[in-house]
Amino acid sequence: MMNRYKTLRFSLFSLVFLAFLISLSGCRQEESFTPILKAGEWPEVTRSSKPWTRWWWMGNALDKENLTGLLQAYEAAGLGGLEIAPIYGAKGFEDRFLTYLSPEWKEMLHHTVATADSLNMGIDLTQGTGWPFGGPMVNPEMAAQRMVMQQHTYSEEEGLDRPILLENTRATRFEYGLHTVMAFSENETPVNLTSQIDDSGNLSWNASGNWDLVAVFKAQTGQMVKRAAPGGQGFTLDHYSKESVKNYLSHFEEAFKENFPGIRAFYNDSFEVYGADFTENFFQYFLEKRGYDLRNHLPELLTEESNEFSSRLKSDYRETINDMLLENFTGQWTDWANSHGKLTKNQAHGSPGNLLDLYARVDIPEGETFGSSYFPIPGIRRDSADIRNVDPDPIMLKFASSAAHLTGNNLVSTETFTWLGEHFKSAFSQAKPELEQAFLAGINHMFYHGVTYSPQEVDFPGWLFYASLNLNTHNSLWPHFKGFNSYIQRVQSVLQSGTPDNELLMYWPVYDVWADPEGLSKMLTVHGIDEWLHPTPFYKGSKMLMENGFGLDFVSDALIQNLQVSDGQLLSANGKYRSQVLVVPKLTYMPVTTLESILSLAEEGAKVVFQQVPTDVPGFKDFTSRRASLDSLWETLTFEATAAAKIAKLGSGQVILSENLLQAMELAGIEREMLVDEGLQYIRRNLNGERYYYLVNHSASAVNTHIPLKHEGNAAVLMDPEQGKVGLAQSRVENGEFAVRIYLEPGKSLVIHLLQQGVEDIPEWKYSHSDPELKPVNGPWILTFKAGGPTLPESQQLEEIQPWTSLQDEEVLHFSGQALYETNFELSLIQGAKYVLNLGKVLESARVWINEQEVGFAFGIPYKLDVSEHLQNGTNEIRIEVANLMANRIRYLDQQGITWRNYHEINFVNIDYGPFDASGWGVMPSGLVGPVSIEIHP
Repeated sequence: MMNRYKTLRFSLFSLVFLAFLISLSGCRQEESFTPILKAGEWPEVTRSSKPWTRWWWMGNALDKENLTGLLQAYEAAGLGGLEIAPIYGAKGFEDRFLTYLSPEWKEMLHHTVATADSLNMGIDLTQGTGWPFGGPMVNPEMAAQRMVMQQHTYSEEEGLDRPILLENTRATRFEYGLHTVMAFSENETPVNLTSQIDDSGNLSWNASGNWDLVAVFKAQTGQMVKRAAPGGQGFTLDHYSKESVKNYLSHFEEAFKENFPGIRAFYNDSFEVYGADFTENFFQYFLEKRGYDLRNHLPELLTEESNEFSSRLKSDYRETINDMLLENFTGQWTDWANSHGKLTKNQAHGSPGNLLDLYARVDIPEGETFGSSYFPIPGIRRDSADIRNVDPDPIMLKFASSAAHLTGNNLVSTETFTWLGEHFKSAFSQAKPELEQAFLAGINHMFYHGVTYSPQEVDFPGWLFYASLNLNTHNSLWPHFKGFNSYIQRVQSVLQSGTPDNELLMYWPVYDVWADPEGLSKMLTVHGIDEWLHPTPFYKGSKMLMENGFGLDFVSDALIQNLQVSDGQLLSANGKYRSQVLVVPKLTYMPVTTLESILSLAEEGAKVVFQQVPTDVPGFKDFTSRRASLDSLWETLTFEATAAAKIAKLGSGQVILSENLLQAMELAGIEREMLVDEGLQYIRRNLNGERYYYLVNHSASAVNTHIPLKHEGNAAVLMDPEQGKVGLAQSRVENGEFAVRIYLEPGKSLVIHLLQQGVEDIPEWKYSHSDPELKPVNGPWILTFKAGGPTLPESQQLEEIQPWTSLQDEEVLHFSGQALYETNFELSLIQGAKYVLNLGKVLESARVWINEQEVGFAFGIPYKLDVSEHLQNGTNEIRIEVANLMANRIRYLDQQGITWRNYHEINFVNIDYGPFDASGWGVMPSGLVGPVSIEIHP
């Protein structure tokens, strides 16, 4: 009986796998997996292991001298690459503007790429200006379209109730045309009357009885490119039209034909094509994909009543829109870019499609962190007045990372820190846990949002983009940027090594989302997850499993077809990806082909967990017979009941039916990571059998214990990504469990490298303790203002440590920049002890020197640095450079009425998109609050 699963699945798998091979051909990744290095060493520094940033080219007001100088500054700060995004410009600089894709603009692009190459940096390029894709090359026929439906009546006695002319006045502002007219009458076959409507909207038709007519107009949405650069203004592209996308790409083919730029990747922002839900050949495409003519069911599609037929039609409509976006835009674009040796980097979220499949069709899937999260880390600042009413959800990022994992693409990027907080008020200490949350979700190639090209001659604060963190060279935190970037580079070097190491695959029931009876087009946006994601059993189950110590990825219907089984494990991407169990959460709709594939995987040795029996099939055509097929397929399983679940053996695998997913994991023999019981979060990478654990403590308490690990090693190496220190950990095996001793304070992270080979020349890790001896560093202190403005205050002597804003000097209150705190202290060293400099509270970032040796940067909570190697017996000199935020200087500019924001289009707005004005802000406390002490850990 079960042989039919294998036969059916084989034919379907062959077709889908062939499609995937075609889609994955070409240039799929920049770098291969990092090889295992010598034990106790960090993976090598690469372009992609360094952080990258979006680079706003304001007005394309570019020159080679500034491009070169800025690229050198970016490289020195630790950036590995830039993503060019041309946008609107600053007023008063119009004479410098370059037209997008003009010979002069392309000359600047080629200079940028050549200079970046010389600095070992990479360049990506958005394919257009601003966002979404569009511009002057997009004529009305290529532009984004929407479907406007209008209802009419016809009777034998009175004829047509009124001419069929578009009555939506908003739609008439742009090009439109009558696309389809259908007539419906009870017990009659629907009639297509499109050819019988003249230009005046009159109907040439004679019929008996009463009829309801539905007229479908194809109308431009009218959306223009948002934040376009000079030469980039125009309509937004119709992403659903194969011909429109082809013509759009051919424009770049022509523009770059003589000298295609040496960029790494083309980039596409989140799908913000508002109101686009139609294209010229939609109905024909629908007929080919779904097997019936949607035009014959327009009244049911239009109805606002919640009924089964309407939901099924809407599901088919949404799946067809997905197919058009996937095939006509994402796939065609990636194939085009790959044919030129370029990658594609894409944000699928916001689109009306299957996010997993859209992400899987590009080379570098990209998520987005938008807004500010709450963390219970003691001392972290989160002022409700300075944040947007949006809570980022890291589970949303797993759509991008899961797609990359299952297709074997190593890099997963994120647009990071979009609207993290109000302008000029966001510190590294707030950004760090937000980024770590993304790392834990599988992101390993972060992009700042962003840095703005700003000529050297433009005064503080330089040119700025209205929605960015604005970490440009004018930022008072810029001299400390390298410290934060070094942390990111070390973490990403680990997370780009080896392969993903998650136990579970969680099936995403997209058809349950598409069956929503409300509305028509359904955009899966970051801002809408409270509606389409959070209430679902899929989300709740995923969150619960991760919180209980299971690593997982998401899998779509199409990606399931690409799975194979070997030794009971589920494999994808030619074996680069492995997982142990496929989990199907509670759902309503599942295609018969998906259930066939799942049961075939089980027959081949896989373990599959169902939370409940699939009860229905999606879509409209023949749904009754297909539902019967689904039921009969399930009924072929023979379950044996246990106290916790029902289990069916199938070939060499098994199907477990249990509402309790934790009990199901036990039955499947899947161990969890018990380290989460300590309040830790983690993500693992597999390096040919060795493991990297990246651990983060976002809880309110320190973790000081031996933590049990699911995987074992001959030894464990601890790696501190903030300072780069490495040491051999204390480890033990107790009651069959391998455990590693760690001490991790709230806000800190750590990497554990489990070694399978012998240990050579690795120093022992020096542990901190929860109750160290404290040696206060009391001063007096010399405070010197080094760099910044609007003016440099005079140096002062402080009897005790304090922030400079407590001095109540007007010049000091306005200051943004860097200031130096200096003093001496006496210390008698204890052999073998660990010494940690505890800076207490820092506003906002610190750079430390002891005895003329640079120790490093302290940019996050807790502000501590291991200084064991820098201290000496007797007198020690310490210098602490503190950088504050830009807020106080911006406040001063606005209070003095000094113009600094003067841009075309949106100009500059606050976090609520209102007029920006800092003149009413209070002074932001700045400097070193302390207390400063030396922690002695014997």
